[in-house]
Amino acid sequence: MALFAVALTLSRARAQVAPPPGTHMQVLAKLVGGRTAKPGRVRVLLADVVDNGNSAPLTISVDSPMTEKDRCTAIHVVADGNPNPEVFSVRLGPALGKAEVQTRIRLARSQNVIAYAEMSDGSVWSGRAQTVVTIGGCGS
Repeated sequence: MALFAVALTLSRARAQVAPPPGTHMQVLAKLVGGRTAKPGRVRVLLADVVDNGNSAPLTISVDSPMTEKDRCTAIHVVADGNPNPEVFSVRLGPALGKAEVQTRIRLARSQNVIAYAEMSDGSVWSGRAQTVVTIGGCGS
């Protein structure tokens, strides 16, 4: 009986590795209140090949003057192949001189990493990078 429970748990975990296509668009709609993202103004720096998905370096930068009236107010990052596509969101204050974040993220498998930038005028912009992950970092 215990072996069956372990096998069932493992099969459920594997089933969660690949979300249904388009899941990242549902996450975006939730994050930005249904607004549509336009391509551009967002640069996603991620290696073409990531040796270990447990810790992939990522830099997101947004073309924004970062003035009181014209600035990036938030950055959202989703990974369309992760079991949970929403990687992180960060709010940016008006005192920030540059709209850029650097971090490390976990990637389950080879996939697209998409960044969305919310601007003070209400527009949403996007950028993406595709990477090949040789060893998955989300339990795969």
